[in-house]
Amino acid sequence: MVEKILTVQNRAGIHARPAAIIAQTANKFESEITLTRDDATVNAKSIMGVIAMGAGYNTQLTLRAEGSDESEAASVLEQLFNSRFEEE
Repeated sequence: MVEKILTVQNRAGIHARPAAIIAQTANKFESEITLTRDDATVNAKSIMGVIAMGAGYNTQLTLRAEGSDESEAASVLEQLFNSRFEEE
């Protein structure tokens, strides 16, 4: 299992567009991928789950990937967060 702490860096937070990008990217991998905020854990492959987290600017999330391609999945998703979902 790979675990990373990610910070939402885009000012608008995770709204529909970033949530769709996260889910579409996560769905490219076989690994089980989750995002956790406080006590809430959602499947990163679910757009609605990701939106429902209500992650605003500077929110820290824990990404967990477990499976055959876990390292690549975690790395690619970390890059998405670091690029601010290419919004800024």
